[in-house]
Amino acid sequence: MADLTSENDQSRPERRQGPLRASIAVTAGVGATAAVVLAALVQAAGDDPAGTALSLSVPSQYKSLIQAAGNTCPEITPNLLAALLTQESGLNPKARSQVGAEGIAQFMPSTWETHGIDGNSDGKPDVWDPADAIPSAAKYLCSIAGDVREVPGNTQSNMLAAYNAGSGAVRKYGGVPPYKETQNYVQSIEALADQPSSGNKTASETQAAAAINAAKEMIGTPYSWGGGSASGPSTGVCCSPNGKSGTSISGFDCSGLTLYAYAKAGISLPRTAAEQYAATEPVKPQDVRPGDLVFYGSSPSSIHHVGIYIGGGWILDAPRPGTQVRFDPMDTMRDLYAVTRPVTHTNKEI
Repeated sequence: MADLTSENDQSRPERRQGPLRASIAVTAGVGATAAVVLAALVQAAGDDPAGTALSLSVPSQYKSLIQAAGNTCPEITPNLLAALLTQESGLNPKARSQVGAEGIAQFMPSTWETHGIDGNSDGKPDVWDPADAIPSAAKYLCSIAGDVREVPGNTQSNMLAAYNAGSGAVRKYGGVPPYKETQNYVQSIEALADQPSSGNKTASETQAAAAINAAKEMIGTPYSWGGGSASGPSTGVCCSPNGKSGTSISGFDCSGLTLYAYAKAGISLPRTAAEQYAATEPVKPQDVRPGDLVFYGSSPSSIHHVGIYIGGGWILDAPRPGTQVRFDPMDTMRDLYAVTRPVTHTNKEI
């Protein structure tokens, strides 16, 4: 399938300008260009950019949805949202409870009528569609957080209790109600949300070097919209947002190149840039190293480009229609979103 969100064929925006932060340059061990970009990441994401990332293991098709929805308001995180959905339905979009709760987030029909949103903009809020139900659950949690903000105790615990037992019960008892079910519900979700990363091992330096070498061998290969697989260059599909077709071109788009490079290193990546972001582990600015993946966009769901970091502020990428696989500065686009590291999966998904 073409990476319909990973490339555009517009002219590249002007490269980012800004002051060099020497501390980032020293700790990251990279060139000035990368230091400026990494400094921007720190300023945008805070002292711990990975703190709001999803580290729980969830099915890959839901990762981008949970990552995006999990930052809807300060009271929730991607991990908390993933833990809640796991507790509610086992992340089963077809779940239906004995009392009539429906979908991956287990909305009662009356609650969905009020709080369900059209998350994927297809014209219909659908409780059975995770693309609608997951952002709806996040929005509902944020609404509940406001309802119980003045209640004594931990706001997050009170919010979860209200999701289970209702805001009225939380206000009545001045905190988590004395219901065993609700107390266990809150404790289970918070314990799951606080678990560290799934235990998947990130790519080793040897694997990263193998991926870089594989990508370097493809320098000069034409860009093809939707092109590239684990086996190498391939014809793509029609059509990019600006109407460019890859059907007659054997080559790579950006995520096709990264998929191929890491396949040569023994690591399997999903097809699109957004899916690859969701399937990798965030890297703090001071820990960036060659072989890490560099993503561009404004949010997990809007990621439109990916490249392979090679050091010194440069990436290897397949830029856009009409170009070839090549080296580009890391700040080649204004909207650098994150740097991540591929993982070798050792645990089953939740």
